[in-house]
Amino acid sequence: MSILEVIVLGIVQGLTEFLPVSSTAHLVVLPKLFGWPDPGLAYDIALHVGTLAAVLIYFFRDWIQILANGFGFSMAGGGPELRHNPRLLWYLVLGTLPAAVAGLALEKAADTTLRTLPIIGASAILIGLFLWWADLTSRGKKDMGNVSIADSLTVGFLQILAIIPGVSRSGITISGGLIRNMDRPTAARFSFLLSTPIILGAAAKDAWDLLKHKEAIPPEMQVAFLLGILVSAVTGCLTIALFIKYLRTRPLTVFIAYRIIFGIMVIALAIFR
Repeated sequence: MSILEVIVLGIVQGLTEFLPVSSTAHLVVLPKLFGWPDPGLAYDIALHVGTLAAVLIYFFRDWIQILANGFGFSMAGGGPELRHNPRLLWYLVLGTLPAAVAGLALEKAADTTLRTLPIIGASAILIGLFLWWADLTSRGKKDMGNVSIADSLTVGFLQILAIIPGVSRSGITISGGLIRNMDRPTAARFSFLLSTPIILGAAAKDAWDLLKHKEAIPPEMQVAFLLGILVSAVTGCLTIALFIKYLRTRPLTVFIAYRIIFGIMVIALAIFR
């Protein structure tokens, strides 16, 4: 991989993992569009580690408080919303289980049958319309202190759809939060907290696959590996911060429009390439 490819794909991962536009779709389409080779499993691990670092760094204090609350410890100085929801840790665990089970069951299909340009394009458009409907109809009154087990299970089961390339894990989970009447920043924040074990699991699985095949990171990939982690982590942290700030005062219209335009372009690429 060239340094340009490493930087571009790292930026794309850091942006699209947390924006509701599908990181998988962009990481599949971009190499096809520019004729770049498959970056390989080692670089996939780097991207997952980078975005995992981003979400852990940004939500470090939240996770400390959520863990403390979940195990019955009081934490002075934490956010009042989280203090008012001591069961949030277990709600996040429950919300993670459906996608984790489905991911293991449908892993092969997600990497082969479903990983086609027509499916990616159609998913981008359909989930964009679903996100538009969720944003339009949500009452948007619920904060993190009022997230319930029903909210977590609804978002968790919708997260199963993120196995399909083009759906977007953040897009479908933010939609679920809006359907359950979370306000926009809370829907995004809950989505990102829920992403932590999923991203960790993806990184661990890729690392296991690398070890299982008795492969190591080739010497020529080591710089790309470290640079991919750094670029995706920095980009991811900035994306989370700016996106949550954006949602405090603005709707999701620009992302919905982008998804639909992107989906049309991908379908056109599939037809005319």
